[in-house]
Amino acid sequence: MRETVKLISMEGFEFVIDREAAMVSQTIRSMLTSPGGFSESKEGVVTFPDISTTILEKICQYFYWSLQYSRGKETEFHIEPELTLELMMAANYLHT
Repeated sequence: MRETVKLISMEGFEFVIDREAAMVSQTIRSMLTSPGGFSESKEGVVTFPDISTTILEKICQYFYWSLQYSRGKETEFHIEPELTLELMMAANYLHT
């Protein structure tokens, strides 16, 4: 099993992140672990044609933040106000 996965934004920018971080998202977890030969589970690559590079970068940051702080010290995850709406829509899709 691959230790990293590649997430690709609508502009084609590639984020290579730890598989454990990507699994924070229920949607990505399903894509990567579903039986039935989905290309995402075989290749470890997930393309998001509706998520911009800026938003996907923030989502990747959140995945790592979630792993580090979800069970411990309370800390805030900073979100720039101008990203809020688009980030909420992406988070809803990704179930994060």
